[in-house]
Amino acid sequence: MRPLLNTLFVTSEDIYLSLDGENVVANRENAVVARYPLHTLASIQSFSYKGASPALMGACCSHGISLSFCSPQGKFLARISGGANGNVFLRRTQYRMADDVTLSCRVARCMIFGKIYNARWCIERIKRDHSMRVDGEFLRQTSQKLKDLLPQVAAETNLDSLRGLEGAASTLYFSAFPKMILGDAELFAFCGRNRRPPLDPINALLSFAYSLLAHDCASALESVGLDAYVGFLHRDRPGRSSLALDLMEELRPCVADRFVLFLVNNRMLKESDFARRESGGVYLKDDARRLFLSKWQQRKKENITHPFLNEKLPWGLVPFIQSLLLARYLRGDLDAYPPFLWK
Repeated sequence: MRPLLNTLFVTSEDIYLSLDGENVVANRENAVVARYPLHTLASIQSFSYKGASPALMGACCSHGISLSFCSPQGKFLARISGGANGNVFLRRTQYRMADDVTLSCRVARCMIFGKIYNARWCIERIKRDHSMRVDGEFLRQTSQKLKDLLPQVAAETNLDSLRGLEGAASTLYFSAFPKMILGDAELFAFCGRNRRPPLDPINALLSFAYSLLAHDCASALESVGLDAYVGFLHRDRPGRSSLALDLMEELRPCVADRFVLFLVNNRMLKESDFARRESGGVYLKDDARRLFLSKWQQRKKENITHPFLNEKLPWGLVPFIQSLLLARYLRGDLDAYPPFLWK
């Protein structure tokens, strides 16, 4: 089992990363402000425009450390990767399956099944834990409608029809999302999903969480030798890590959405933590982003029991385990891809 190591988040916009021996060095105006041993890191995610030295990029590739660059608002910009990992036959199988829409649907429907299942249990958890504070009947009805979609998803053989079912489930789920928000009702009013840019604090938090989750999924897929850019549900598009987006679908409700609800419902964020732009976009300010990342990293270290392996492991390893299971399915070791079914 791969050990759960740390992710180094660079949140200051004026930090330049370089290499000194076997250490990552954070520099500000030619002065060293911090250093971190490479062997303690699994990935580095920079929200600075300053970038990193070619020497550090090369060292990260040779050590298997994922190095990603995002804008200060969390928009993914680029990822550094070295030579492809894993068996070439695994990737060739992935490409052949991605070119066959019928075979692609077999994988995609498992992932969408997991997404809807986990969305339902996200609702059930809120209904159970806060029964006196939520509209229990509305949540019960929504949960039942999501449950009714599961057999249809499991039997679907057409990708376009599967996307239609996924869209219907997302509409149902996000119609219930405002009922799960127990924090500041005025600040965290939610009228539906929007992005590029997010137009309210809840969407700003969801977009940032999805960006982090997509980074973790892409890193996990690459670590087991799969091509994160060739997906089954999300089709090829230049610059888009389609398979990472596929993999994160089943993890959105139980990892990203639950985390956002945790921050909001525990009143960890306030109005002054958000910046509003003239374009209408809403983004986290620096201090709030640091708090978000700190809590995110803490959550990744909490243990759960994996529903398929029946083994205890940290949340942060779930994308890696799911990537391994997907690789095993593509190799023919499993009859079907087992999605992560949280409860």
